[in-house]
Amino acid sequence: MNFDFNKDYVLENDMVLLKPLHESHIPKLLNIANEPNIWDYSFIKGDGLQNLTNYILSTLQARKNKREYPFLVIDKRINAVAGCTRFCDINLILNNTRLGYTWYGKRFQGTGLNKNCKYLLFEFAFNVMKMERIGLGAYIENKRSIAAMKSVGCVQEGKYRKALPSPTGTGRTDAILLSILKEEWIASKKEALKRKLI
Repeated sequence: MNFDFNKDYVLENDMVLLKPLHESHIPKLLNIANEPNIWDYSFIKGDGLQNLTNYILSTLQARKNKREYPFLVIDKRINAVAGCTRFCDINLILNNTRLGYTWYGKRFQGTGLNKNCKYLLFEFAFNVMKMERIGLGAYIENKRSIAAMKSVGCVQEGKYRKALPSPTGTGRTDAILLSILKEEWIASKKEALKRKLI
């Protein structure tokens, strides 16, 4: 089975549903996008209707250009939109991608939803997209996000020094780089994450 940017892939288990992001989802995401602190560690802001519209239209165009594949995240337990995530920097020649631009509403954080999402996304990337490596990253100040990535099996590789504008608005800051490899996923990390799923 070969990955096709034009195909609408749906990923799901008992807890979470991921379906391709569309422009029609903007109104459903607006309340979450307007929650405090959602964009503290994002250099692209999605708060407010105009910012969110630009944010989503940009990733939809990147999907058309075969660089990204974004998903809407739905919590199946309460049938509610929880946020967004996406594959970006997709390279089907080198068989690697990044997973990022992930944001969830406050009520969905710390519920196990993220672990379920990552499990489905890792399985999809390695089995359908035929990836060998998935990269992830975060602002060095974003301790919660870094801990979440490590908890799903990602390995910290290093950092890009002064890679991003500081979240305080003054100066520059470092980005922490993490990844998970197909061989690691198959050998142990898939089962380890599976045991953590609610």
